[in-house]
Amino acid sequence: MAPRSLRPDRPVPPVPAQTEAVDQAAFPRGNAYLLLRDQLGPVFDDVAFGDLYPVLGQLAYALWRLALVTPKRSRENLSDRQAAEAVRARID
Repeated sequence: MAPRSLRPDRPVPPVPAQTEAVDQAAFPRGNAYLLLRDQLGPVFDDVAFGDLYPVLGQLAYALWRLALVTPKRSRENLSDRQAAEAVRARID
């Protein structure tokens, strides 16, 4: 049975046009995170994490969003709290 708390029918949304415009203005030569997104597109989606979701319960926060913290944390040698703040505060 597919997890009910997972919404695999909701694909990873595209980056809003206004966000892309700000990205390009802030990083005219690009950066590693923007290059990764541009080259690979969405790296994670909810289906990849399906086994981690409970069968019953309320809708869960999309784990693909949380998974994006890990590469940033490793690359920049950040603590969990610093990585969460960086993802929240930085456009890239």
